[in-house]
Amino acid sequence: MKFLCSSIGCACLFILSAARTESVALEMHAAFQAVDEAGVSQWNGPTPFQLVGVILNAPEEMLDTAWASEAEADQTMGAQWQVFIQAVGMEDRGGTACWMGQNYSSLGPWIPEGQAYSRVEWEQELNRLALDPASGHRFAPGDLVRVHGNKSLFYGGKRNVNESHRVVEANDFVFELISPRYGLPEAEPVRLRKLTAVDDGDPTTHEDLFDPSRQTGGERYQGMRVCLEGVRLASEYFGSTGWGQDSWADRRCTVTDGEGRFFTLRMPRTDLGSVPAGWFSAVGILNQESGSGSDGTFGYELFVQEIGPILRTAYASGHTMVYWPADYSGYTLERAESLLPPVDWIPVDGMFRKFLVWEDSTGQGSSAGFYRLRLTDGDSPSPILEGDAESLAP
Repeated sequence: MKFLCSSIGCACLFILSAARTESVALEMHAAFQAVDEAGVSQWNGPTPFQLVGVILNAPEEMLDTAWASEAEADQTMGAQWQVFIQAVGMEDRGGTACWMGQNYSSLGPWIPEGQAYSRVEWEQELNRLALDPASGHRFAPGDLVRVHGNKSLFYGGKRNVNESHRVVEANDFVFELISPRYGLPEAEPVRLRKLTAVDDGDPTTHEDLFDPSRQTGGERYQGMRVCLEGVRLASEYFGSTGWGQDSWADRRCTVTDGEGRFFTLRMPRTDLGSVPAGWFSAVGILNQESGSGSDGTFGYELFVQEIGPILRTAYASGHTMVYWPADYSGYTLERAESLLPPVDWIPVDGMFRKFLVWEDSTGQGSSAGFYRLRLTDGDSPSPILEGDAESLAP
């Protein structure tokens, strides 16, 4: 949206009336992202609409939000802004991306001229989306919000909330705070066998597991926070070439489970440290980028936010052992009786050996349950790294 303001750094607040909020349909993410056998959107709901969810990422970790002076001359998009929100509660499942770009005219001749933000206008848009209209609260991952959308488009396998490539106020989407620091959803553990088939060696085919009912495969986890477990960087496809790169197109790596399956990681703009040499787990957002408006059956990838160790388990001679690689430190082992929500994770109190292995020596099977590692930084826990999530009953 274009509007005038006295300074670039101003915060322009838009108050949403209760009448407007109550009269607009609340959409479920599951319905908003529904697809047919070709992976093409089946949503035909009304506009405007609302979606409720937890913010999963800061826009800066995913895309470069800095206004680009050369964008119009070079016919490139320039700055971009994108945030995913994930459904909450048992009644809904999935997540949705909200996206905005600087220079829509770069997309092609079908976009009218002048559909680009000036630097002042772009900065004003960033300020508008950064702050809650009523309270001025600065949005952050873990906030529960309501998104008021006027436009949406389907592309690449998912439907996005966006401005429909127009810089007009009528196409704006607005974030409204419901609960600050609500908390990030726990990352659902997933293995490559749930997302992709064994590579057939044919570069013209796709091994993505696609299910239009969204009960299995990539569709089940699309737009959600997951923990991809038991992978290592592959030498095939992108390998580790995308690690530490800056541009979106270059930030791709390929991982494997060692059983012939391969999957794409889209790396963040943040620093994840050195390239891991062995097996690891990756926490992030399951995204889809098929690059097509008519085929949404492939292109699943993980936008990575964290890299961590994988948990392994063993039971022998009356002892239960949970262990992880020695080159990861600062993690707390936690245990739960069940994975049914709400999950009650409790720190494990036991004997640790070299801070790597926890051993239960009771021999009574009292350790049967589910385990995970939580990375701790002082008193502030990071988002969770899931373990194997398998029962350790003898």
